[in-house]
Amino acid sequence: MKLNTKRLTIALAVTSALVSMMSMTAMAQDTAPAAPAAPEAATPAAPVVAANDQAVVQTPAAEPEAQESTGKISAAAAAAAASKQTGIQTVVVTAQKRKEDASKVPLSISVLGGDELQAQHIGDFADITRAVPNVSFSGGGGGGDAGDGPGLSNIEIRGVSSSAGSATVGIYMDDVSMTVANLYSMGSAEPKFFDIDHVEVLRGPQGTLYGSSSMGGTIKFVTNQPNLKENTTDVYSEAYATKGGQGSYNGSVVFNEVAIPNELAFRFGVEGGHKGGYINNVDYSGNVTEYGINWQDDQVVKFAAKWEPTKELTITPAVFYQKVKTGDTDVSMSQVIQNGNTVGIPYVPLAPYENSKITHEPGADELLVPSVTIGYSTDYGDLTAVTSYFKRTFNRTQDGGATNSYQLGNVYINNTTFPNLATVVEGLPSSVTLDNEVTQFAQEIRFASKPYEKGGSPFTWIVGAYGANEHTSIVENDYVYGVNAAFAAAGASTTNFDPANPNNSPGGSSNLPNNPAFNSGTWSPGFPGDNTFAGIYRYHDTQQSIFGETSYYFTPELHATLGLRYLRAQEEFYGNQGLFYQGQNNDINIVDQSGTKTTPKIAVVWEISPTNSVFATAAEGFRVGGTNSQVPYTLCGLPGPNQAVFNSDSLWSYEVGTKSKFFNNKLTVDGSLFYLKWKDMQQEVELGCSYDFNTNVGNATSYGAEVEIKAKPIPSFLIDLAAGYTHATLDASLPPPAVAPGTPVYNVQNGALYGAVGGYDIPGVPNYNIALTGTYSYDFNDDYFGFLRAAARWVGTSTGGFPLLPNGETNLDADRPAYHLIDASTGVSWGQWEATLFVKNLFNNNMVIQRPVVQANTVGEVYRIEPRTIGVSLSAKF
Repeated sequence: MKLNTKRLTIALAVTSALVSMMSMTAMAQDTAPAAPAAPEAATPAAPVVAANDQAVVQTPAAEPEAQESTGKISAAAAAAAASKQTGIQTVVVTAQKRKEDASKVPLSISVLGGDELQAQHIGDFADITRAVPNVSFSGGGGGGDAGDGPGLSNIEIRGVSSSAGSATVGIYMDDVSMTVANLYSMGSAEPKFFDIDHVEVLRGPQGTLYGSSSMGGTIKFVTNQPNLKENTTDVYSEAYATKGGQGSYNGSVVFNEVAIPNELAFRFGVEGGHKGGYINNVDYSGNVTEYGINWQDDQVVKFAAKWEPTKELTITPAVFYQKVKTGDTDVSMSQVIQNGNTVGIPYVPLAPYENSKITHEPGADELLVPSVTIGYSTDYGDLTAVTSYFKRTFNRTQDGGATNSYQLGNVYINNTTFPNLATVVEGLPSSVTLDNEVTQFAQEIRFASKPYEKGGSPFTWIVGAYGANEHTSIVENDYVYGVNAAFAAAGASTTNFDPANPNNSPGGSSNLPNNPAFNSGTWSPGFPGDNTFAGIYRYHDTQQSIFGETSYYFTPELHATLGLRYLRAQEEFYGNQGLFYQGQNNDINIVDQSGTKTTPKIAVVWEISPTNSVFATAAEGFRVGGTNSQVPYTLCGLPGPNQAVFNSDSLWSYEVGTKSKFFNNKLTVDGSLFYLKWKDMQQEVELGCSYDFNTNVGNATSYGAEVEIKAKPIPSFLIDLAAGYTHATLDASLPPPAVAPGTPVYNVQNGALYGAVGGYDIPGVPNYNIALTGTYSYDFNDDYFGFLRAAARWVGTSTGGFPLLPNGETNLDADRPAYHLIDASTGVSWGQWEATLFVKNLFNNNMVIQRPVVQANTVGEVYRIEPRTIGVSLSAKF
């Protein structure tokens, strides 16, 4: 892990910061001389980032005297070097699959360095969404739009939020796609931020270079690569405690070993940790019965080799493995609840971070990502081939009390014939077991021209081809533990039906004869092994595409880029559903869907001066269509089967922006405005019977802005302001889909989806987020260097769904409040060591920011900000 200047963020008032920065910008425009151009990527790296000779580096623009060619330096040396640098670091990224200065790339990019992730203790997707403009998170995995734990969140950018179909944001580790579909059983793949060089957040459609699931943008985790020049050992450890929770710890070590100098090196790292839970379980009287149920254990192993047998050829095999186990989700309750309901229980309020579950919701999420990257340099350009495999196995349990035990007892059991049986069944524990597996084999090959040089060819280009073969499997079983024993104790049968009285009424037309224990309906008999529903779902997705971008330099300062990607995709679906809740509906469902799409992009960049540029971009984003499993429509009260397939959706994005540096790179300002038109949105329709399906529901519009400002008024003080605003709404009321003209397939009110009316906000999208950080570094003496850091983050209001649920009830999560957090840290570096004291959520803000609606259950579940956390860390580099 790289060691750099240690700085601490000092919280400043937003108003004063904006005023001072606007004043400095105005002065710069009038008086500041032009700063020299940023050095090329080949320029020796600065001490703070020279620990690795990888493709992505950071260099301090206009500070060549502070640069060093050696990569191995101590934290103290890095701090001393940084204190002499007056400029802000320039970042080189791979957003367009070639090394480029981020300030020259014609799109809105945010970059979080690995050292910054560690310094600010940014540990998951939720933290990223509070630090990066216009990025948000909502719950996947049946979380009811709650960010309810590791591996259960979906990421959105610029208001492109959808709980259905393919992902709207691509997730990449280096050049390997880790993107999974929006499924009810899990969220996005979430790699730990271990041995990461930096994270790139690319806003806007990235369909030309990254494919169909990047219509909102792409997040790239760029890892540290093996260093061919020197042996290093990086060690990191931390211990922390969360208010009201259990103790936590984390540790890692990374070895870089040079086998043949400048030719062959290996990099190996391991990380492990335990995060103590802070949510307690209580009984129905509110007494704590179990502490810290939402604990988390994680292990990560990473290996990579780099072989350069010649100066033209580089071969880099790599393997990443991660396993995260959790004891429960991060959702608690505001009151005592029995199986998702309050029937028979007096109102008992709960303290923050308590719940009354009788079924825990553990999970085990494993990622395996092996890959081989081959690079070959020619006089005409650089050839890159990436062969990769991605496997994710996520086995988890969801509490099924509200939709299985309670509904079985309250809706389906004949309370007249067996008056006590229903009450017993309502209180039985229930679990929905979800075994998920995704495997993907992918191959990409691309050829990129050499970078533009003044006086050379006016054309630069990149062409490539990509193919992927992905299999997704979901196995679901819904158990109500003790249901067979309860029927036996009541003298009722789950299978003994009376042929003389079908459907529990004279002249009934049920496909099954009547059982006096049940109300009217077409339920399948029996609960084998206490199981009420079993489903197997298999998706086979294939993609083939060719892509290319070419840029033409009219002058060295003005160039335009044209990009195009042609995609062919196919999905084959197999579903098999059965047991009680499936009833007599179709058990086996086989559907396939295919299509093609061409997505264009055009961009123009004008470098007004060596330190100021403006850009404009128009690009199309796209998601392939997909298939649905069959909803048991008789159970859900629907007049017929739901749609077997749903169509693709697309959007056009228009963006203008500027990237500027002032005062010899002491002030940088990146800003952009965007406007999106989204057509045929794919969205999930969750029915009141707890089933769901995907469909195309209409059009939407999203517009907004981002700004990122960095200022370094003195060498030892850095201010960073990042802010975003998004206004994302439906264009019109959404008519329900139909299996035949005029035949609705789910509950509607006034001819439209419940609550989905024109002008309503797209769920899950905060209207703004702001992050203000400040870092001050100082010298104790020639050997000891200190830092202070603080960060303030604000997240605006949002909606968690439409005002009315499919069953007509009020959605308590419809209006989500704005909230803020304050973090701080301080520390000291000496020699090769660094020690830090940090606190997250300094003022212990425990407000409710989301109210999950899981399978139409609306009672009492809440998602709060994680309590105040205080910890210490110790790291070293040898």
